[in-house]
Amino acid sequence: MQRTPLDRLILAQDGVVRRDQLAGLAISRDTVRANLRADRWVRRSSTVVTTFTGTPTAIQQQWIAVLHGGPDALLGGLAAASAAGLKNWAREEIPVYIPADGGPARPAPDFARYIRTRRDLRSLRAGRPGVPRLRLEPAVLLWAANQSSPSTIRGALSACVQQRLTDPAQLLDWIDRLAPLARSPLMRDTLEMITGGAHSNAEMNLKRLCQRFGLQPPVRQTKRRDAHGHVRFTDAEWRTADGRTVVLEIDGAFHMEVEHWEADMARARALSSPLVNVLQCTAEEAGESAELAADLVRLGVPRAA
Repeated sequence: MQRTPLDRLILAQDGVVRRDQLAGLAISRDTVRANLRADRWVRRSSTVVTTFTGTPTAIQQQWIAVLHGGPDALLGGLAAASAAGLKNWAREEIPVYIPADGGPARPAPDFARYIRTRRDLRSLRAGRPGVPRLRLEPAVLLWAANQSSPSTIRGALSACVQQRLTDPAQLLDWIDRLAPLARSPLMRDTLEMITGGAHSNAEMNLKRLCQRFGLQPPVRQTKRRDAHGHVRFTDAEWRTADGRTVVLEIDGAFHMEVEHWEADMARARALSSPLVNVLQCTAEEAGESAELAADLVRLGVPRAA
């Protein structure tokens, strides 16, 4: 059976439609009211209805939020980045960018946050099917511009590059295109570190620590066989003047869980020997701790030339 224009719209938008879209397809207000009264459709906001009656999925909530924002509204922030493929950075918040001279009708869905902007949203839109959204680069950069934590900003940018969703050159180009942009010096510094080979937040923090305290940059991801014969790759290593090796293992937040913590302790013991000193620190310590730098110097880590 051939699909009608309404069928195609419902399919393309996961069962979520705006009233003016229905009017554009010559669906009368009386028809809309009849479907609502018969509980075939559900009113989700003052301007949006769904052609299903169950609880909306996360994607359907995004459709509701964006469609309620008007024809130029775009999904933004980490929600847009997740839609572009970014993994492990999902948030429940649904940020929606709308033109500064427009605005959603009231009342708006309580799960959406509308952000007015004077930027040309059409130039920032991703040309992909699905929920209308910002492209990955402006979505992440505009989100990062409003973050207070440098570590969070660095982590998000490095994740985008690590997951091969973009590269430092494209992100730097978008920083220029979005200027003026808050936090841009930090973002540029982060992208320069990534270009120089530091791909994780921990690696960038350690690079900053070495620069700040004048330590020689370490050798990263060294292949080493432990006391049990297992092959390990260490986070950072230095060779001291007397021929010993200092190994630094950097633990992320999930390593604080008991099972990971115990495994890390066992790993450190297995890597240690009379000629190999293994230290551990958190990702935050790797970038800020004067005490960690002093410990490294005490163990013989050489100063930068």
